[in-house]
Amino acid sequence: MQNQQPRALDAQLYRPVDEKDKTLLFESRFESGNLYLAQKVSDNEYNLLMQNDINTQGHTQWFFFRCINTFAGHKVKFNILNYSKPDSLFNYGMKVSIYSEMAAEQQKKGWHKGGENIDYFQNGIRKDVTYYSKSFYTATFTYKFKYTGDTVYFAYAQPYTYSELRDDLASIEADPDRNALVTTKTLCQTLGGIQCEYLTITSKSKEAHVPKLDNRPGIIITSRVHPGETVGSHMMRGVLEFLTDPKNEEARLLRENYVFKIIPMLNPDGVVNGNYRCSLAGCDLNRRWKTPSKMLHPTIYYTKKLVKQIHEERTVVMFCDLHGHSRK
Repeated sequence: MQNQQPRALDAQLYRPVDEKDKTLLFESRFESGNLYLAQKVSDNEYNLLMQNDINTQGHTQWFFFRCINTFAGHKVKFNILNYSKPDSLFNYGMKVSIYSEMAAEQQKKGWHKGGENIDYFQNGIRKDVTYYSKSFYTATFTYKFKYTGDTVYFAYAQPYTYSELRDDLASIEADPDRNALVTTKTLCQTLGGIQCEYLTITSKSKEAHVPKLDNRPGIIITSRVHPGETVGSHMMRGVLEFLTDPKNEEARLLRENYVFKIIPMLNPDGVVNGNYRCSLAGCDLNRRWKTPSKMLHPTIYYTKKLVKQIHEERTVVMFCDLHGHSRK
């Protein structure tokens, strides 16, 4: 977990009055971070608002922020006030994803699920649109800090950032045996100027029992068109680790018989900026497959173009898009 630093706006932030001041200091100005406002109710309770997806009036689901100025044994209640869906997995046992820097250092404990008294309910706050009078919903949980002077991160689900993807791809490239199985190309550039890449994974063996490259069917796997569905990227990480494993016999058989085209992150702009569902243009890219715009939805436009190209070269036997779901 990288301790990413906030931008130079610290002069506007609250400063503890003295060493006994238990006011938590919140920060989300880091990759994939999302927190719009933190309001102190008391030393033991805070009301929070999530930032809308960029260029939208909602899609608030994903939160990711950190707290400092912690005290061991201090139990705090967090109320996230601007959820819009009428139900949540928080009502069915899902807990908050948590990362403590001190726990990671002293106990080797990474991201884990935690929080107590978790609840999700309609809060009576009306949406600020006259023709849409439904109420917002609150997700609430309490957390007891384990260490004084800790930095603790809270997230809707375990994050997986664009930087982590870059690290994973660099790790494959740095391994000669894995890298020999992979070809990486740029699909397109996003609205935010990020290179969206795709990988081709297949066997380069010319042994007699291995089908020729032209005779192998294609399999296309994509992920993370919805930025807040981080589970898609964790699944994709497993897919890449498996398919590039030179010692795994099942993976070898798959590589010898299929050509895999993989786009690990279809919406890197949304991931970087902490969106839940949309792109920088405020579009749900998963609803743009029929007529994608080359200008507004480049990753979808060029993915569709790539799929058509693959269809011309070989039979495509599967297209698999990895997602998560907020209520299933």
